[in-house]
Amino acid sequence: MVKSINSDGLIVAKPRLYRPRFPLKGLLAVLFLGFLFKGFLFAYLGEAEYVERVAALEGGSVLEQAGAWIMQPDPVTVMAAGGIGTILP
Repeated sequence: MVKSINSDGLIVAKPRLYRPRFPLKGLLAVLFLGFLFKGFLFAYLGEAEYVERVAALEGGSVLEQAGAWIMQPDPVTVMAAGGIGTILP
């Protein structure tokens, strides 16, 4: 409740408007960390091993197929792997 005082001194209570907001910053953080994780795996395993493991997931259950679709190497993953590859020994 939001309370205010009118010019005549009367206290008026009005309900506060509820506007749920979508957590955009949280979603962007999760996406960023997801691409960073994929890039790390791509850099650590190498392109051939990474693609082989994703291909193995494609032959599995529906959940594994969904994981394979998410883990496909995309340009952002390859770019992140290039940056991470300079850090890894």
